[in-house]
Amino acid sequence: MNKTILIIEDDPDINNMLSTLLSRNGYSTISAFSGTEGLLVHGSKVDLILLDLMLPGKNGDEIINELKLTKNVPVIIMSAIHDISKKVDLFSLGADDYITKPFHNDELLARIAVRLKGGAGTAEEEKISYKNIELDKSSYTAYCCGKDMELSKHEFDLLFMLMEKPSRTCTKSMIYDTVWDYENSADDNTLNVHISKLRKKLKECDPDSDYIETVWGVGYRMKK
Repeated sequence: MNKTILIIEDDPDINNMLSTLLSRNGYSTISAFSGTEGLLVHGSKVDLILLDLMLPGKNGDEIINELKLTKNVPVIIMSAIHDISKKVDLFSLGADDYITKPFHNDELLARIAVRLKGGAGTAEEEKISYKNIELDKSSYTAYCCGKDMELSKHEFDLLFMLMEKPSRTCTKSMIYDTVWDYENSADDNTLNVHISKLRKKLKECDPDSDYIETVWGVGYRMKK
């Protein structure tokens, strides 16, 4: 059965764009154009909510708790606000994720998939492999061509994220939010250093292969 996503966004063009994007990717959608309307149409059929912050009447941050009380489903905030303290405040109100406008469609779809999946991974999902790399998240061990790789936690989490869906491009903001968990220390330089270290360690184990490629202006993904 298709999952149903409630889109609460007052801009008709953005709302329609999101509805079209989600429909093309197998989701059912319900559209609302104000906070009050969002509260009225939210119900048992909704599996996830995309919530804009700047809404007429009640703002997005004012209705998060009410939406959760109606039915506790994942709420992904959509906003142009970059302030880290604002993001933290929204999480304390009950938001599950945050994506900054303007965003890449692939990043939004990836965040939706993660939130709908929910919960802790199974034992099988803790162990993943790609080409000659094997990762085990339960023990934070990494091997390439059978050789032990000594990775820091951030290096491991970054490589794990890239390997979970090798064809997916992970945007920088998505990596910051997932690997660094909204820490203020995450920036382009920090990410570049970690990518460089990962490439070097992989090359030491497998000199003939390149595993991580840069998608210029967007982020990174595993090389095919």
